[in-house]
Amino acid sequence: MPISFDSAFGIHEQALLVREKRTEILAENLANVDTPNFKARDIDFKSALKQAAGGNGQGGIQLDTTSPSHIQSNGDISTTPLLYRVPTQPSADGNTVENQIEQSQFAENAVRYQASFTFLSESIKGLISAIRGQ
Repeated sequence: MPISFDSAFGIHEQALLVREKRTEILAENLANVDTPNFKARDIDFKSALKQAAGGNGQGGIQLDTTSPSHIQSNGDISTTPLLYRVPTQPSADGNTVENQIEQSQFAENAVRYQASFTFLSESIKGLISAIRGQ
């Protein structure tokens, strides 16, 4: 029986990619906490994950390839729209980054990234054990 990586890993592969992109966006927000007129941004995780999974959870966006040996893509989150945060305490300089909120979002995203990574790691260990017959 062939092993399907999609069924073995589930949505966690795409979740790691979306969480990685979100980490970059949140880090940019934190880096610009004192920049006048900087607008805090984020992505909608659910819609980005749905887009990365191809909209139906059954595979991603297929890219054109020029050779049959090219690896097919499972999804592309680069076109996910960035959303702007609405601040609870607007600042006088027009900056909408709220340090505490960004730090909590960053920490939550890091924990969820680690959870998906741990799941994938354990799945790979399980597949290796099955291949070895242990």
